[in-house]
Amino acid sequence: MLGVVKTRAPSWLAWSVWGTAAFFYLAGFYLRVSPAVMTGELMRAFNITAADLGNFSAFYFYTYVAMQIPTGVLVDSWGARRLLIVGSIVAASGTFIFGSTSNFFFASAGRALVGGATAVGWVVTLKLATHWFPSSRFAMVSGLGLFMGNMGALVAQVPLRLLVERFGWRAVALVSGAVLLLIAALTATLVKNDPRDDGYETYAPEALRSTDHLSLRTLLKGFRHVFAYRNTWLIFLAQGGFVGSMIAFTGLWGPPYLRARFGIASTTAAAVCSVMIVCWAVASPLCGYWSDEIRRRKPIYLTGAIVASVGWTLMFYVTTLPLAMFVVVSAVTSFACGAVILGFAYAKESVPVHFLGTISGATNVGNMIGPMLLQPAIGRVLDARWSGELVNGLRVYNADAFRAGLLLIVGWSALTAILIAFTRETYCRQAS
Repeated sequence: MLGVVKTRAPSWLAWSVWGTAAFFYLAGFYLRVSPAVMTGELMRAFNITAADLGNFSAFYFYTYVAMQIPTGVLVDSWGARRLLIVGSIVAASGTFIFGSTSNFFFASAGRALVGGATAVGWVVTLKLATHWFPSSRFAMVSGLGLFMGNMGALVAQVPLRLLVERFGWRAVALVSGAVLLLIAALTATLVKNDPRDDGYETYAPEALRSTDHLSLRTLLKGFRHVFAYRNTWLIFLAQGGFVGSMIAFTGLWGPPYLRARFGIASTTAAAVCSVMIVCWAVASPLCGYWSDEIRRRKPIYLTGAIVASVGWTLMFYVTTLPLAMFVVVSAVTSFACGAVILGFAYAKESVPVHFLGTISGATNVGNMIGPMLLQPAIGRVLDARWSGELVNGLRVYNADAFRAGLLLIVGWSALTAILIAFTRETYCRQAS
C-alpha cells in the first residue's frame, strides 16, 4: 500500500533518483563511443578491416535500436527501477565478454549485449523526469540528461586513451563492467518509479498515471498509433542526422580522419573530439532551457540543423582550414547539434501523453538509426577507397578516402534541416 500523499518530494531526492539513471546513461554513452580511441588496438587484436570495425561498433546500435520498441513499452509496464537494474547487469555481462575474449564473433556478441541493455537508459531518464519534475522543466532536464551522456563520451576520449595506453584496453573494459554492476546496486538502493512510492505527490499527469499497469499488448498497439501523427515521422528521421553525425565522427571515424588529414597524434585527435563533445554537452541543456523560455520548439531545432549541415560541409571540404580553425568550426557545429534534445520534447508534445514511453522509444530509434547506418557505411567507403597502404600490418586510409565516406554525414545533416522545416510547432503544449 502507498503511504498517504504528503507534499512534493525534496529536490535532493528527485535529483538522486534521476541522477542514478543519468549515471547509467553516462556509462552507456561512454561504451557507445569508446571504440574511437582504440581503433588500432581493436583492428590488431581481432585482425579486422575498416568495414569490420564499423560493423563491430554498429553492433551496439543494431541491438540498441531493436530494443527501443520493447523498452518504450516495458518502461510503462515494468517500471523504470526494474528495467534499470536488469539493464545494468546485462550491460556489465556484455562488457566482461568483450574485455575477455580473443574471438571477434564473441566480442561482437558482447558489444551487442551492451547495446541492447543500455537501450533502456535514455527512456528511463525521461520516464523518471516526467514523474519527479514539473512538466515546465522537461526539456531542460532532458538536456541535462544528454549532457550527462556526453560527459560519458568525453571520458571515452583523452582519459580513455591514456588509460588504454597505460593499462591496456582489456583491463579498462573489465573495470567498466564492474562500474555497471555498481550502478545496478545504486538503483536497487535509491531509485523509485514515482514519488508516491515514498509518500510524496507526483508530477506525472493523471492520464499518464493511468497507463502504469497497461498490458504489453495494449502498449505495443500504441507504438503503431504514434506514427499516425505527422511530427512523429519527421522528427524520427531528423534525429538521426544530429546523433548519427556526431557519434559517427567523434565516436569512431573522427580521430583516424584527423590523424590522416593533419598528421597529429592519437591523443591530440582525441582532444579535438573532446572539444566537440563538450560543446554538444553544454548546448543540450541550454537549447532545452531556451526552448522552454520562448515556449517554442521549431525555431531552435531548425536553426541547429541548418548550422550543423553547413558546419560539417566546411569541416570536410574546405581543405585549406588549419587545425585551429577546424577546431573552431567543429565546436560551432557540435554546439548546433545540441538542438537534437528538442526532438524528445517536440515529439512528446505531438502525441497524447499516455504514449510517453512509446514516443520516447520511437524517437530514440530515430537517434540510433543514424550511427547504426553511418558507421559501417563510412567504413565500407573507406575500404573501397583504400590505396593499399599498410603500416604494421594495418590498413591506412588517406584524407581523400575519408572525405568520400564523410559525405554521408553531410547528406543526412542537410536532410534533417529539410525534414524539420515541415514539422508543426507545438508551442510547448501537450497534445490532447
